[in-house]
Amino acid sequence: MKGLLWCMARNKYPEVTLEKILEVSQQLFFEKGFDQTTIQDIVDRLEGLTRGAVYHHFTSKEDIMHALIDRMFLDNNPFVMLQNRTDLNGLQKMRLAITMNQRDEERVPLSIQAIPILQNPRILAGMMESNRKNLSPLWLKFINEGIADGSIQTSYAKELSELIPLLELWLMPSIYPASAEEMIRKFEFMRDMLDKMGLPLFEEETVEQIKMMLRSMND
Repeated sequence: MKGLLWCMARNKYPEVTLEKILEVSQQLFFEKGFDQTTIQDIVDRLEGLTRGAVYHHFTSKEDIMHALIDRMFLDNNPFVMLQNRTDLNGLQKMRLAITMNQRDEERVPLSIQAIPILQNPRILAGMMESNRKNLSPLWLKFINEGIADGSIQTSYAKELSELIPLLELWLMPSIYPASAEEMIRKFEFMRDMLDKMGLPLFEEETVEQIKMMLRSMND
């Protein structure tokens, strides 16, 4: 009985342990980079938790990264925040979601630190699975709303909802290395292609903001 009670006490707040592991791991990925961070580095900073506690929740460092990707998608997700807005049509919701996502300062560094993605195919697979599971259904919901309210004219709602997350991977320099000017051409290409498919997603102001951001990163 004593052993059972001890285990129950130790695991009384397993979600706290999980959040602590994710928090510490994210800090280390920012500071040292994903490749340079070890499980032991994470354990050393957990202050009292053991390797066993980490491996109770995660099988590997890549598994932690997958959980961080999912958590950052679900936390403060602009799609979720906007889905019940009745003052916006489907296209306006998508445009605002893109703007809000650009302002999310937490996601940008992690996407950069999730390197080398190509040398870690499990991370890339996890990102694609997260997009397929979480992101595509929300894109589809907003596109269908736009079709219903007349703000979007397309016959390819499902196809576009699956394509856009893939295009986001195409825009990641860690997968397809590109200079700032090459990235700008990619955004312009994506905007023109989506416009022709009946999904005018990127307003000129948004494109200009993206251009300025990319050029400033290249300075």
